[in-house]
Amino acid sequence: MLRKFSADYVFPVSSPPIKNGVVTTDEKGVIISVSAPSKEKETEYYSGIIIPGIINAHCHLELSHLKGSIPEHRGLDEFIMHIEAIRKGGDEEMSAAINSADEEMFREGIVAVGDISNKRDSFSAKAKSKILYHTFLEVFGFHPSRADEVFSRGLSLKKELEQSSSKFKVQSSVTPHAPYSATAELLNKICEHAEENNSVLTIHNQETEDENNLFLNKTGKILKRLEKLGIDTSLFKPTGKKSLASVLPHLPKKNKIQFVHNTFTTSEEIDEAFLYNPNLFWCFCPNANLYIENRLPDIKMFYNKKLKCTIGTDSLASNHQLSMLEEMKTIQNNFPEIPLEEIIRWATLNGAELLGFNNSLGTIEKNKTPGLVHISNVDLKTMRLTKESKATRLI
Repeated sequence: MLRKFSADYVFPVSSPPIKNGVVTTDEKGVIISVSAPSKEKETEYYSGIIIPGIINAHCHLELSHLKGSIPEHRGLDEFIMHIEAIRKGGDEEMSAAINSADEEMFREGIVAVGDISNKRDSFSAKAKSKILYHTFLEVFGFHPSRADEVFSRGLSLKKELEQSSSKFKVQSSVTPHAPYSATAELLNKICEHAEENNSVLTIHNQETEDENNLFLNKTGKILKRLEKLGIDTSLFKPTGKKSLASVLPHLPKKNKIQFVHNTFTTSEEIDEAFLYNPNLFWCFCPNANLYIENRLPDIKMFYNKKLKCTIGTDSLASNHQLSMLEEMKTIQNNFPEIPLEEIIRWATLNGAELLGFNNSLGTIEKNKTPGLVHISNVDLKTMRLTKESKATRLI
């Protein structure tokens, strides 16, 4: 049975918005057509806008049980120390929180997630979820001698993930956590494996100025935190460059790589990174940035450079909700020069391209199954989200 959906504006993303456009789907959600206004009685009409299913490009589902546990605005150093101190939880508590978070994302129209896993805690939920996941199996190793052991552990976790679901092929890749938590030796192993398997990588990048200080002159809070955690830092040699320039030579030159947060990334660093690898994506999790550091990256700069940007929610340890719409509102409210159409592209097509789901997701086009999301209470005169805007899954 065919269904017809219409709204004040339909955003196909692959083409300009259509005023009173009509999207026709079959019973499986396959797009049959996207057309101009129609007065057919069977059309389901929604006030506001319709967009493709949303892609959450960066999430830590396994930290869902830590919602409300960590104080806001204390900085990344204290945030991570809190995570290390309280990360463990009861199996039932963790499982319930993970399933609840997955269901929350599904209801709001999130159709795919780039999710970070350090452990197996979220594997079961992902195996039965209605959401598509690409799992980034994140590894840490600050001492050169541990590179083989740490990377092997990542591969073992990857195999365990693949065996956890018999429904479909599980998408995953072994990836580094951040420049300050992966030695050159470990990065080289990750790079070689990524190149051999054409896999996508993601890495937290320049969330604080201390990350740059570590690489410039081996000073700052990160160094003190590592030592407090009992990690031997004696073999670490500062490069004299900022962190992004320091890790680039150890990352693939052609694979898709997503840099996450980018709060202290400069225009010159972006240009240098693009010359090294043109397949870069820049992910923003603004509400997590405000929660932890109370500071945002210069997102307008990335927009002006016409870069491929994505949006994520980070975790419930660093956010009040896993709402991509709330992230979009925060970007719009702090950077009003960025058009809603572009923010929607970041939250749909760009995320789908990053994760390799763009053959079916990301745009409302014939023969795709992107899902449809209704966003209500949009200011249609200025084409801006409002405080009351709400996202609801249609299919």
